[in-house]
Amino acid sequence: MRKIGLIGGMSWASTELYYRHLNKGVQKRLGTACSAPILMESLNYCELSRISTPEQWAHAKEVLTASARRLEEAGATALMIAANSMHKVAEDVAAAISIPLLHIVDETGEKMKADGIKAAAVIGTRNVMTEPWFRQRLVRHGLTLAPYDASRAEEIDRIIYEELMLGKVNESSRRTMKTFITDIAKQDVQAIVLACTELVMLVDTDANVLPIYDTTRIHVAAGVDWILGDAP
Repeated sequence: MRKIGLIGGMSWASTELYYRHLNKGVQKRLGTACSAPILMESLNYCELSRISTPEQWAHAKEVLTASARRLEEAGATALMIAANSMHKVAEDVAAAISIPLLHIVDETGEKMKADGIKAAAVIGTRNVMTEPWFRQRLVRHGLTLAPYDASRAEEIDRIIYEELMLGKVNESSRRTMKTFITDIAKQDVQAIVLACTELVMLVDTDANVLPIYDTTRIHVAAGVDWILGDAP
């Protein structure tokens, strides 16, 4: 098996999901006694949460790049960033290391293209839902994305940062997300991109009115393929 590097802590709740499902994926393929060889660095999210200014993002790039280099030096053969939002600086991080970076947007886009999906809506943190770096990269894979609703984006962002990233799961928020997904399904889309790791704490990705492409699940599957040597 190949050792994979994981930059986590953004938030700890999402990192826990990555660690668990990378191991479950390896275990399912190889047997119950097997575990995934993972090098993980858990960053302090206090200085990376809800950042917005160019200076803050420049700092985030420095922090993640330094982490990536440490993981490479420690023996990681590929790198994963365990957060959708932090992929805003993924290209810069990838340029600073010599091992591959498995990009969450590209893995998701390739999966959706293979499934014949042409139109979708994105839900996640505000910066993922509204900023071009995520949307344009997904569009490169042949997708048309529905416009986002600003008020919906604000409420989803609040639920993620004020509840889910603290490990809190509120039933009222679960109902809110169900309503949002039902409303989105009325648009001219074939699927929903669940572009926030923590949202799986509220959203049942296997039981909804539209197919839901959970970026975390897809990203983890790519990580398992890398570990087992199925990815080039």
